Amino acid sequence: MKPRLWLLAILASGSILTAQQGPSRQVEWLHYGGDQAGTKFSPLADINAENVQRLKIAWQWHHFDRPMPGMTSKDGVNSGGTIPMGFENTPLMADGVLYVTTPYNNAAAVDAETGKELWRRDNEAYRLGPIPGSGYKHRGGAFWKDGSKLRVFVNTRNRLFSLDAQTGKLVDSFGDNGYVSLTNQYPHPIDERHVNQGSPPVVYKDLIIVGSSISDRYQHVSDTPGIVQAFNARTGRRVWMFSVIPLSAKDFGADTWENESWKITGHANVWGVMTLDEARGLLYLPTSTPSSDYYGGRRPGANLFAESIVCLDAATGKRKWHFQAVHHGLWDYDFTAPPNLATITVDGNRIDAVAILAKQGFTYVFDRVTGKPVWPIVERPVPTDSDVPGEKVYPTQPFPTKPPAFTPQGVSLEDANDLTPQIKELAQQEMSKYRIGPLYTPNGLKGTLQRPTQAGGANWGGAAWDAETGYLIVRSDTTASLNRVGKNDGTKPFLDIEYSNESAPPRGPSALQGLPMTKPPYVTLTAIDLNHGTIAWQVPLGEGSQTIRNHPLLKGVTLPARLGSTTGRGGPLLTAGGLVFISGGDSYLYAFDSRTGKEAWRGAIPYATTGNPMTYRTRSGKQFIVIACGVSDENALVAFTLDGN
Repeated sequence: MKPRLWLLAILASGSILTAQQGPSRQVEWLHYGGDQAGTKFSPLADINAENVQRLKIAWQWHHFDRPMPGMTSKDGVNSGGTIPMGFENTPLMADGVLYVTTPYNNAAAVDAETGKELWRRDNEAYRLGPIPGSGYKHRGGAFWKDGSKLRVFVNTRNRLFSLDAQTGKLVDSFGDNGYVSLTNQYPHPIDERHVNQGSPPVVYKDLIIVGSSISDRYQHVSDTPGIVQAFNARTGRRVWMFSVIPLSAKDFGADTWENESWKITGHANVWGVMTLDEARGLLYLPTSTPSSDYYGGRRPGANLFAESIVCLDAATGKRKWHFQAVHHGLWDYDFTAPPNLATITVDGNRIDAVAILAKQGFTYVFDRVTGKPVWPIVERPVPTDSDVPGEKVYPTQPFPTKPPAFTPQGVSLEDANDLTPQIKELAQQEMSKYRIGPLYTPNGLKGTLQRPTQAGGANWGGAAWDAETGYLIVRSDTTASLNRVGKNDGTKPFLDIEYSNESAPPRGPSALQGLPMTKPPYVTLTAIDLNHGTIAWQVPLGEGSQTIRNHPLLKGVTLPARLGSTTGRGGPLLTAGGLVFISGGDSYLYAFDSRTGKEAWRGAIPYATTGNPMTYRTRSGKQFIVIACGVSDENALVAFTLDGN
C-alpha cells in the first residue's frame, strides 16, 4: 500500500502515534475516537487484506460488574434491580497498558500484551440504583498529563474522578480528595438518580469537559436541561458551563421557545461523544431532543439548541456557531454520533470541515470555523397534521442537498418485507394499521411507522474518516419502528406530561410474528465520499439474528448471507492496512476493504458485539484489534492478533 504522507500532519497534532516508529515500535490509542477529531483511524498496517484471515483471539478479559437485584429504585421505575447493560467501552492504550471502563462506571487497567488485570477501581455509581430506560453503560475515560504523571479521568453518573494511571488510586489534590460533583451546580435542582454519564470526557489543555444525560424516562415540569461543564484538571474547580436550553429570556435562542417554555422544559442532553479541534480550541457538541421525545405540546417553537450541532470556544464555553437539524423534535432524533473533523476538497477548494451523521440518515457538512454549510441545506415543508391535542408540529425541516441520505427514509407499502409473497402480504396488512408517510411524518395516537427509527440511522458509534479516499464510513439501521403516544392517566410517578410514549397503549400481536415489516438488509455499512458529496459504496452488515433466519415463515427459504443485525450500535475502526473493522451486532467482528466495501474477514467472538473496536501495537511488535462484547455478567474484552500469539 502506498505511503500515507498526510499522516505526518496527524503525528504533529499529537494523536494516536507515539514518537517511536518502525515495525517493532509501540503505537498507542490515546483518545476514545483515536484522536480528538474523532477519526477512528490508526496508522497501523501490520494487519491488512493479505493476512487478515490469520487473525485469532489472543486473550480475553472480563469486567467485574454483576447484577444487584436488591438495589431497586424508590420511584417505581425499573424496579427489577440494578443490572450492567452492554459492555460498550472502547479502551485507551498508553505505554503498554489498556485503560477500561465498565458498565457500572468503574475502571480497570489491563496489560495490553497479555490481558492480565493490573488494577481495578470501584467508583460506586451503582449505589444510586437503577438507570431507567437505558440502564448502566459507559464508553470510556480520558487521559491528561500532569508533567510526567498520567491521569485517567472517569465521569460517573454524578461525579468526575481523577485516577493515577499507574495505581488506579484517587489523585487527592483534585476536588474533594480525588473527585468532584457533577450535579451540585446544575441550573435546576436535580435528583441524582435521574442523571447519567455514558460518553467519555474531552480534554483541552488543563480542562476536563463533560456532557450530561437526564434519563428520557423522567418527564417533569422544570426538568434540568442538558449541560456541558469544564473543570480544571488539577484542582477540580468548575471553569465554565453551557446550557443547551436557554436559562433566561435574554439568552440566545430563548425566542424559539414559545410561551417562555424554556422555563419548564428539560433534557436536550449532550449524551453523545463530543469532538475537538485542538489547534483552534473549538469544541463540537451533538445535542439531543428536549422532553418529551415524542410530544411537544408544552414547548411550541423550534427549541434551540436541541437536536443541533453547537460549536463552542473550548476555553470559555462561549457559543461560536450552531446549526439545528430538527426543529421542534418529535421523533427522538438525537444527535449522538461524534462530529468528525475532516479536511476535504470540494470543487478544487480545500476545506477544514466538520461532518455530523444523524439518526434521520443525513450527513451535515460545515466549514468547521464559520459553520457555513459546504453544500446548501434547504428548508422544506413536512407533514404537520397531528392527531395529538395541543401539538404544534413545525412546518419545515432542513434537508441537505448533498450527500444523499445513507439510509432509507419514510415508509410506504412498497417498502414491505418481500422475502416471500406471503410475508409481503402480511407486512402490508400490518403496515396498513398505522400511519405511514415520508420522513418527519408526525407520531400520534394511532401510531406511526417511523424510518429511520429512534435508534437511527447513525447512532453513538459514529463514523470513521479515511483521509486518503475522502470516505466517511458509517453503520446504519434501515428498519422501521412503531411510535405512538397516549394520554397520561396519572399512574406513573415519573410522568407529569399530558401525552407520552410511556402512556401509549401496548401494541397488539402481529401476524408477522416478530419479523421486520420492511425489506432487508436491516443494517448497512456505507462509505460517503465527502469530496464529492456522493455514496461511494454500501453493503449489508451482519448475518442477521438467528430468530429471523430460523423463523417458521421462512422455513425452506434461501436467505441472503447477510441480512443485517439490528442489535449492534458500535461504530467502525479504520486502519492504514486498508481495512474497516466493525461489530456486526451478531457474534462476529468483521473486516471490510475500505475502498470497495468487500467483506475481507469475520471472526467469532464469545458474545454479541456492543462496542467500538480499537487497535494498537505493543513493544513486542504485535498489532492487536480489541473490542468489547456482551451484556451483564456474560461479557468480554476480546483481543485479536495474527495467529493469536
